[in-house]
Amino acid sequence: MESERSKRMGNACIPLKRIAYFLCLLSALLLTEGKKPAKPKCPAVCTCTKDNALCENARSIPRTVPPDVISLSFVRSGFTEISEGSFLFTPSLQLLLFTSNSFDVISDDAFIGLPHLEYLFIENNNIKSISRHTFRGLKSLIHLDLRGNSFNCDCKLKWLVEWLGHTNATVEDIYCEGPPEYKKRKINSLSPKDFDCIITEFAKSQDLPYQSLSIDTFSYMNDEYVVIAQPFTGKCIFLEWDHVEKTFRNYDNITGTSTVVCKPIVIETQLYVIVAQLFGGSHIYKRDGFANKFIKIQDIEILKIRKPNDIETFKIENNWYFVVADSSKAGFTTIYKWNGNGFYSHQSLHAWYRDTDVEYLEIARTPLTLRTPHLILSSSSQRPVIYQWNKATQLFTNQTDIPNMEDVYAVKHFSVKGDVYICLTRFIGDSKVMKWGGSSFQDIQRMPSRGSMVFQPLQINNYQYAILGSDYSFTQVYNWDAEKSKFVKFQELNVQAPRSFTHVSINKRNFLFASSFKGNTQIYKHVIVDLSA
Repeated sequence: MESERSKRMGNACIPLKRIAYFLCLLSALLLTEGKKPAKPKCPAVCTCTKDNALCENARSIPRTVPPDVISLSFVRSGFTEISEGSFLFTPSLQLLLFTSNSFDVISDDAFIGLPHLEYLFIENNNIKSISRHTFRGLKSLIHLDLRGNSFNCDCKLKWLVEWLGHTNATVEDIYCEGPPEYKKRKINSLSPKDFDCIITEFAKSQDLPYQSLSIDTFSYMNDEYVVIAQPFTGKCIFLEWDHVEKTFRNYDNITGTSTVVCKPIVIETQLYVIVAQLFGGSHIYKRDGFANKFIKIQDIEILKIRKPNDIETFKIENNWYFVVADSSKAGFTTIYKWNGNGFYSHQSLHAWYRDTDVEYLEIARTPLTLRTPHLILSSSSQRPVIYQWNKATQLFTNQTDIPNMEDVYAVKHFSVKGDVYICLTRFIGDSKVMKWGGSSFQDIQRMPSRGSMVFQPLQINNYQYAILGSDYSFTQVYNWDAEKSKFVKFQELNVQAPRSFTHVSINKRNFLFASSFKGNTQIYKHVIVDLSA
């Protein structure tokens, strides 16, 4: 009786004492040592044979499919995604089929760990797009069927077109459901060139805590600089690029009074800066390399330049000039010429017309003649006036105007494939884009102006932009559409009372400087984005 009771207690392994408890655990380990883990059973939603498994109405991809299965099918399943590494537990698969399911996302590396997979059927599902590394690791794939899915053939699908071009697998024909221009087109016949996936944008890069009017960039001593006119502090602020911090920093300044334009001009290796002021006269400064500072070398005659509003520099036949647009009632828009020691008054234009802007450009009067220098003066009192350079007299003559364009504040030009265009700024009404037709400028496009004082065309690499500022709304950035031969809306910028937009290129980086009469000066970085990445 006692022996039988002890036997029962031993079998039950009752831990009456600590040593008996550990002896019980040791016994259990010895009994299980050497036993193989049980093979995964067929999931409840699947029907399995020795080599095959068919799963219907599965809410997720099961992880307990027998590992020796070589074909696995999913029909009318409820999961929404095939995630990364979904089939790591079925490495022997040779055929994988999905049909009439509801998932619409296939992640990168969804089929990783399937080195023997030869046949992949993903048909009649809700797939609209596939991640670019979906098929990574499928080294044995010989047949792929993606029919019956609603593919949107946008930039996110460009990789698939590229993959179809170099895969050795047989791929059944598949078709686009969108966008409209590609609807019902065969994806297998598309080329990567059919996708325009490179876009650009202006991304905010830096704020400068001061108001500004004109902004110019120049090269000097193998480096790039920016000069900004600050009307309220009366300074010309010079900036240089900080190669370590990757930002613009102060380099130097010229202090004056009510400065409206700081125009740099480099003649041979010498830097000069024309500083236009509303009060106290306008002056010319020279950069002294030994003293490492700017020195005033010349005053600009105050009887002609009373209220300067714009300055343009240009070179004709190896001679340097600059012209100052004067907006006073009694002033003269005047051209100055470099004589080797300084600038002297060369020609006065457009007396008493209150000119607000001057633009230098070269155009041909007939298709068979060479382009010649021209000036366009914008005025608050009449239509823009065009002057042509006379080589014999070395003066600008042949005055004509641009008809039906009253109240133009400024004119700026640009070129596309050899054709010359101008952007004409109106404060209220419609600003315009016009094209030179050989004898006159012709209307191309109108943009609504809402307090606009700048309509600036600028080119960055192969991109042609035009930026229309506004005192009452957002600044509109337009991009040139080569097929339509006109500008299309591209981006909006929030700049308070913009007065100029300037492209600055430094170390293969491109920036847009936006001056502001009422807020901070802003710097944007020109960013190139690949939508197919």
